Amino acid sequence: MNNILTSDQLEIIKGLMQVPATISPKYFYDAKGSALFEDITRLQAYYPTRTEHAIMSIHAPEIARRVGASCTLIELGAGNCQKAKALCELIKPAHFVAVDISEEFLHDAVARMRLTFPDIDIQALAADLTADIGLPASLPAQRRLVFYPGSSIGNFDPPQAQALLSRIRDLIADDGALLIGVDLVKDEAVLNAAYDDGEGVTAAFNLNVLDHVNRLIGSDFDTNQWQHRAFFNADRSRIEMHLEAKANQLIHWRHGARSFARGERIHTENSYKYRVEDFVELLERAGLPQTQVWTDEHAWFAVVLARP
Repeated sequence: MNNILTSDQLEIIKGLMQVPATISPKYFYDAKGSALFEDITRLQAYYPTRTEHAIMSIHAPEIARRVGASCTLIELGAGNCQKAKALCELIKPAHFVAVDISEEFLHDAVARMRLTFPDIDIQALAADLTADIGLPASLPAQRRLVFYPGSSIGNFDPPQAQALLSRIRDLIADDGALLIGVDLVKDEAVLNAAYDDGEGVTAAFNLNVLDHVNRLIGSDFDTNQWQHRAFFNADRSRIEMHLEAKANQLIHWRHGARSFARGERIHTENSYKYRVEDFVELLERAGLPQTQVWTDEHAWFAVVLARP
């Protein structure tokens, strides 16, 4: 039997042994988790997707003019590629690279994109955004537009977010740009409803991470013994998602075990909410000081174009 642990296994076990325990949100996105997230984006309570779409639609001509003729479009966290599809129709790139951690889900989406855009060179890249992104060597280095929609930058703590933005800055050289979606601070009731919907879809999404972890490390989590918790932490300006133990339990995996007391939590995700001026400052520190910001009428969400 191979007793050598993979980097994913080591990361998960290390997180589970912490107090409080953690699981990285990147492990949400197996095939089922990716599909559940797509369901979340269609919920009435989940405003980010439709608000971002409205901003992009209303300001499409100006966005296209400011972006210019981009040779290459690179979407991070591509998911089902629907947002990239609209952007491809708008700016007509020669190359498109879809980057996502869920490889199976990604390849299905890219196959559909190739049917829609037969004249665009379309590639799929399975990658973890917490590490360096190794783009295909054949990709032109000039006129790259990195597209990072959906406010996923909020899943990173601010120092990690700055590090990712700095890596993006390196990808686009001096003549490229970043087009990014950012969720803004707003009424707590709106935020809490978006991450704890009455239909229970977000709860299912959160609980599914335990099934994914079971497959990855051979653990024996029972999702029936855990419940979804989500709330806005005003002091840190972030939504927090946790899984809370319904009863005392001992969880085993191939190389160890840990007990959880009733009410103990595993922290699974943060989603930071920014003020526009704070996010612009973060971009500046990452080497992207030239910015153009578009928001919706309620100032709930922002789409930002940033350049070196």
